[in-house]
Amino acid sequence: MSVLRSAALFVLAALLEIGGAWLVWQGVREHKGLLWAAGGVLALGAYGFVATFQPDAHFGRVLAAYGGVFVAGSLLWGVVADGYRPDRWDIAGALICLAGMAVIMYAPRGN
Repeated sequence: MSVLRSAALFVLAALLEIGGAWLVWQGVREHKGLLWAAGGVLALGAYGFVATFQPDAHFGRVLAAYGGVFVAGSLLWGVVADGYRPDRWDIAGALICLAGMAVIMYAPRGN
């Protein structure tokens, strides 16, 4: 599996997990109703399946690497959906997380 396909799976997983959590937040905390929350629950469930398509067979490695994508994606979601303005430290932290994700997932290994 190519790095590009793997990265696309991480992006899809982030959209489903962050979007699902946002829908639950909107449904419950912003009082938009149970349909919003239910949509979020479905998206969160779908996220769990997407992660299984990563090429690495180690659950811990895939989820640890995904953490970096989640951090950056959450900040980006906040910008797009909620008008959040990240500062330079948010951006620096997200870039560090993405670099860590790349090392965890794509470093050459002997096996």
